[in-house]
Amino acid sequence: SHDKSVRVWDAASGQELQALRGHTDVVTSAAFSHDGTQIVSGSCDKSVRVWDAASGQELQVLQGHTGLVTSVAFSHDGTQIVSGSHDESVRVWDAASGQEGQALQGHTDGVSSAAFSHDGAQIVSGSYDQSVRVLPRRVGAGL
Repeated sequence: SHDKSVRVWDAASGQELQALRGHTDVVTSAAFSHDGTQIVSGSCDKSVRVWDAASGQELQVLQGHTGLVTSVAFSHDGTQIVSGSHDESVRVWDAASGQEGQALQGHTDGVSSAAFSHDGAQIVSGSYDQSVRVLPRRVGAGL
């Protein structure tokens, strides 16, 4: 949101449940973990933040991007987070520790979208360079 918050809404009633605050610039992307217990968000402030979905408490601030973050997602098993940025990189993070496990390079313009495959074996990214890349997820237990 342009007010630098992540808003959580009840889908049935349309009622706002929470406003998560911590980003210092526009929030560009947000997603729930598949079990619904956490939320990840990305922002023009170049950070990725992880939130407890029930309490709204900020759990982690993931820093490493040098450009605005355009896309964030959890892996299906909830153990990793992927983020894409205008810095032309896709980064993979350990969701529990916040440690950056891998920075994927190759795009020649900003990344507009990034996601894990359902089985978690691959990462797909789209870029303003007009390419889509599908890469094997090489990060694992060594994070």
